[in-house]
Amino acid sequence: MPHIALGNDLPGITGLFAYRPQTARPMSELAEVLLRGENSLPRGERELIAAYVSALNDCRFCYSSHAAFAAAQLDEGMDLVEQVRADLGAAPVTPKLRALLTIAGAVQESGRKVAEEHIAAAREAGADDVEIHDAVLIAAAFCMFNRYVDGLASLTPEDPAAYAGMAQVIVTQGYVR
Repeated sequence: MPHIALGNDLPGITGLFAYRPQTARPMSELAEVLLRGENSLPRGERELIAAYVSALNDCRFCYSSHAAFAAAQLDEGMDLVEQVRADLGAAPVTPKLRALLTIAGAVQESGRKVAEEHIAAAREAGADDVEIHDAVLIAAAFCMFNRYVDGLASLTPEDPAAYAGMAQVIVTQGYVR
């Protein structure tokens, strides 16, 4: 049960957004730009970064939703998402994506944990400055989103089908509606 009366029974961040649309709009726009906007990183990989950070933060709603969003946009589906969550080092991702996920994991601990060797490894694997920037910002934004969702104890569906339904909406319509 949420810590405050939201006046709705919508799950996760959607219930919080319905409660406070003034803050929902800019947060949704940020998610749209970071996860769906023009970028050399595919949308599924950007969603995977969001899911990975959410898993590290132990945010069940955000992990489950962004894992579903990533899976819907990656050829390898949920199997890859779960492999990254379980063991990034052994997951079958490209060196560039592994380097960006490593940077995101460092950001999740603390922005100051991102070291020059992380950046050098990402560049060596083919990441450009925009991809590095966006990996850092996705990770930082999801630390905020995760704490927002969990800090207000938003509703978290247990049924994976709920997240698959949300994925179809996000993939086809995006974050800003």
